[in-house]
Amino acid sequence: MLVPDPPGTALDQVWVHLHRGDAIGHLPNEIASWLGPWLRRGGRATVRPLRVGDDGVPSWKRLLVEVACDGAGLR
Repeated sequence: MLVPDPPGTALDQVWVHLHRGDAIGHLPNEIASWLGPWLRRGGRATVRPLRVGDDGVPSWKRLLVEVACDGAGLR
């Protein structure tokens, strides 16, 4: 699941969570800066994990995902 930070936070992060709720990482700032506001306006996106490393992998290299945006119904 993709979960954007609430509006007004210092950094507008979009977090990737497992379906059971555990956060496993966040998207790069370059993507989160436009995707977070878009999701909060009603945009829908799906995320597909391509690679998830373990705790021994640096956090910035741990998560590789594919994000697909669906703008249907978004104004």
